[in-house]
Amino acid sequence: MRRRNPARILIVFVVFAIAVVGLFFYLSNRSKAIEEGKRNQMSAVQEVLARNLETNYPPTPKEVLKYYSEITRCYYGEEYTDEELVKLAIKSRELFDDELVANQTDEQYLSALKMDIATWKKDNKVISSYSVSSSTDVQEYSYAGYEWAQLYCMYSVRMGTNVAPVQEHFIMRKDARGHWKILGWELVKPEDDNGEG
Repeated sequence: MRRRNPARILIVFVVFAIAVVGLFFYLSNRSKAIEEGKRNQMSAVQEVLARNLETNYPPTPKEVLKYYSEITRCYYGEEYTDEELVKLAIKSRELFDDELVANQTDEQYLSALKMDIATWKKDNKVISSYSVSSSTDVQEYSYAGYEWAQLYCMYSVRMGTNVAPVQEHFIMRKDARGHWKILGWELVKPEDDNGEG
């Protein structure tokens, strides 16, 4: 029968103890880092507001509509302060063609927007997601000295536990700076989609 070496047992015990202590510190620091990362994450509203349209304007009609749809999803699906709502409204109007902007003052637009959001909240409706036309489905053309684009966006509107698709048709026009701007949009009725309306 072999005798156990006490030094060897002590070394194994010390190595085991160091490993346990190291694992404890690793796990405790990792959970702190995860919590800090969660605190540092921006909300969807903050991410939308962080975009500087002067230096980072969406380059294509599809990207303009994606950014506008992110703003819209924030209106009807995220939590925000009154100050953030005003900033979101300003961002959306920066995507609008001058002709569309001229239809309402900033105050009128914000007032109508607040009323619309209040109606959605009362009806317990939110936009849970959206899908913009693929690039190949964007129709670009020239007319009356302008470049135009037409495309669609499908919004998923949740009301309680029910989800309904809502499709909108957007028209954009390129401005003097080469930026695509939203000139208008309309709801696509199901019969319009089938070519019957």
